[in-house]
Amino acid sequence: MAYFLSKEELDKLQHAEREDLRSPIPTRIISNGEFDPLPQTEKQGQFEARIQELADTYGKKLGMDRRDFLRSSCGMAAAFLALNDVFGPVFTVDQAEAADPDVVLARAEGLKHQFIFDAQTHFVRDDFMHEEALGLRKFAGTHWNPSNELLDPDHQELWMVKFENYVKEIFVDSDTDVALLSGAPFDDPTWILVHNDQMVRARNIVNSISGARRMLSHAVLRPTQAGWEDEVDEAIEVHKPDAWKMYTIGDPFGTSNYPWRLDDEKLMYGTYEKMVKAGITNVAVHKGLLPLDFMQSRADTWQYATPWDVGKVAKDWPQLNFIIYHSACQPFLELPGPQLELFEQTGEIRWATDLAKIPEEFGVSNVYAELGTVFANCCVTHPRLAAGLVGTLIKGMGAEHVIWGSEAPFYGSPQWEIEAMRRLEIPEDIQRKHGFAPLGVADSMVKNAIFGLNSAKMFGLDLRTARGPISQDTFAQIRDEYHQSGGFYRNRSNAAYGFVQV
Repeated sequence: MAYFLSKEELDKLQHAEREDLRSPIPTRIISNGEFDPLPQTEKQGQFEARIQELADTYGKKLGMDRRDFLRSSCGMAAAFLALNDVFGPVFTVDQAEAADPDVVLARAEGLKHQFIFDAQTHFVRDDFMHEEALGLRKFAGTHWNPSNELLDPDHQELWMVKFENYVKEIFVDSDTDVALLSGAPFDDPTWILVHNDQMVRARNIVNSISGARRMLSHAVLRPTQAGWEDEVDEAIEVHKPDAWKMYTIGDPFGTSNYPWRLDDEKLMYGTYEKMVKAGITNVAVHKGLLPLDFMQSRADTWQYATPWDVGKVAKDWPQLNFIIYHSACQPFLELPGPQLELFEQTGEIRWATDLAKIPEEFGVSNVYAELGTVFANCCVTHPRLAAGLVGTLIKGMGAEHVIWGSEAPFYGSPQWEIEAMRRLEIPEDIQRKHGFAPLGVADSMVKNAIFGLNSAKMFGLDLRTARGPISQDTFAQIRDEYHQSGGFYRNRSNAAYGFVQV
């Protein structure tokens, strides 16, 4: 199997969780293994220095050292202050939040009932035994708590990349209410991270323990690979997933022999008919996230990662919802300066703008953009680009067609991503120039729709009946106790899982 990242590339990287500064918001691009992370930019270096200054200043007044302050609620606020100081006013935050824990606590209490549905989460199956994958997961894997000396990142064991940490990061260390568990295909099926039946089993375990519908699950399809149509039938008849997951590029970690198109009538339309008949009508499709060297070396296949096939299939199959993961975006595969400059001048963001134009061009209303990795990296690469991305998607598709997803826990607990979205505002000059509407406060109608209401509608979650069980289930009780004890911040490692440029 060939990874996107070669051994030579990996040798130039280091563990993201080994960063000396445990910032609550990453200070450089972090890769989940699907792309080569760029070096820290000059402005990101300034952000890193500024957050240290603020941590020392505010931490001293609260009697905390730098690390303890950055793990506190005030430390999270200070990180957004630092972002604004370096990149300009993009995030809504007040200095009082960095200085007074009670101010942050009051804000958190006010957002306690905001519904958050994370449409892209992952973990690795228990019987996954490839040592090479552990080498990759050394960088991109999941750990229980790297700040604990028992969890030395050099001491790789299978339990470090399993289900338990997923539950903690998603349902205890973040405000996530409902999570959709996802997987990925590979040319070599022995490399599948989580099998379809295991995703469903995990879903059932979580929901059984919690006493509420906390987790949903995908079934991964592998079009053109041997036996894939039988897998569709098995999923429908036996596993009964909540949605489907597909990769038109084939193998997400390397060059693939199995690229395909969504609008291939001979290959796919019979399967879509089965989906409609089974009533499983939400189709998640991985798009974007290609490194530049892949585009150069595989000129015959890179286009399969673009949204070139979305418009026709959406028009032909209005009964299905097509959820395009990562917004088909490719903004972090070159230095952010030129990409932002292109957006500021033209209003275009490569591939994401193409996706945003599809509803009007094809007259469809069943195409959705999921934020995923692209939002996480835009936030730490250049917040103005993140604001431009969200504004582009909303303007072209409508806020009701933008879906929250974190790809946690690849980047640690998704809480920092949640806070970034809550605080994000499109700067006024970008609003005026590109005709974008403001996003509003943390729990505005727009943000509430993106965070959870859109996904709840698609997946048939009636919040009038679902919120009660979720607010009182086992995980809600654990999280409340965790908050009351201070553990939500005191025990948070601020570790980001993945790898970064040295």
